[in-house]
Amino acid sequence: ILYFRENRKDMTQMRLRNITGSREMIAENSFCIHEPEKMKGKWKKDIFNNDNPVHIEIGSGKGRFITEIALKRCDIDYVGIEKYSSVLLRAVKKLGSMESAPENLVFIRMDAEYITDVFDSEEVDLIYLNFSDPWPKARHSKRRLPSAAFLDRYDRILKKDGHIEFKTDNRDLFDFAIDEAKAAGWKIDKVSYDLHNDDEMMRDNVMTEYEEKFSSAGNPIFKYIISR
Repeated sequence: ILYFRENRKDMTQMRLRNITGSREMIAENSFCIHEPEKMKGKWKKDIFNNDNPVHIEIGSGKGRFITEIALKRCDIDYVGIEKYSSVLLRAVKKLGSMESAPENLVFIRMDAEYITDVFDSEEVDLIYLNFSDPWPKARHSKRRLPSAAFLDRYDRILKKDGHIEFKTDNRDLFDFAIDEAKAAGWKIDKVSYDLHNDDEMMRDNVMTEYEEKFSSAGNPIFKYIISR
């Protein structure tokens, strides 16, 4: 059931990916950074014009999570990263329709594989991974966002006292993520196998579209917070 549900998510993204003209519309959108590699080491100075912490969400989807949290925390700057143009288009259209869109939020359309080309050493304070693609086949394990391969990339952009927060409803993916973090030498600061019944970890929790859908159906949500 979990495999089907997660792959249904992938099929939805594939349908959205084919929206005609989505890439061109993204390229003209003011909420998107179009040559992000040129901003490496310059996000605070050239994009946000302040010295606030920078938090990023990898796989921001239609943008509900990062938009809501940006509205709540004006003292933090946010960058949403999404691979699929048609999915990202939903997020930026939502921002464009808001009466007062958050000024501390921008988006990038890119594959997270190239994240070290976009952010410099210690330029990011916190990384969110929310309901990432499970890539269920073993041969694709290095594509999973909480894999050791990606943890190595995150290590190169995250501040030394920075954190990664990961949420999913997929128990197999979560167990994999815990094992990968431990094997790579990361510290498991907090972990929950039933987030919505964990008062401490639910404090200030912002839900994604998938989190709301899966938790309302009675599925447990898993979450960890890790650091070096």
